[in-house]
Amino acid sequence: MSVDLVSRALAFATAAHASVDQRRKYSNESYIVHPIAVAEIVRTVPHTPEMIAAAFLHDTVEDCGIKIDDIDAEFGVQVAELVGWLTDVSVPADGNRAARKAIDLAHTAKAPPPAKTIKLADLIDNTLTIKERDPDFWRVYRHEKLRLLDVLREGDATLWARAAAQCV
Repeated sequence: MSVDLVSRALAFATAAHASVDQRRKYSNESYIVHPIAVAEIVRTVPHTPEMIAAAFLHDTVEDCGIKIDDIDAEFGVQVAELVGWLTDVSVPADGNRAARKAIDLAHTAKAPPPAKTIKLADLIDNTLTIKERDPDFWRVYRHEKLRLLDVLREGDATLWARAAAQCV
């Protein structure tokens, strides 16, 4: 059942990102490479099948028009809750990037440790491309990431240290 959950989540996320032709900003690769990388990072630390499924699905609500209720119906409440914690809650009407990121930071701060572990994996993978390919944005992103790291200490300690080391 758990392998089925994970394989179904990968298939669902692949189809969702493909349906909007989402691409990685710097490489133009199919977007699913990012959720796959996040899931692979999560696999390196203690995890559950629900965490891997949520890693695959973590951007589908924000980017693909998928509803949390759809995730719940397809993958169950545990996966849906994790995806909910990993989904930004701010909207453009909330103000500029700094204002929106503050709202999202407050949301992330309340997340349970498994969601924080997935978020750390997300930060690690995003940092790899941003730091290398967009030095100007890296200065903004680094500041946001340092603030996030302050509220992600309940996530996996190994991933937290790895994410923090990227900011040096």
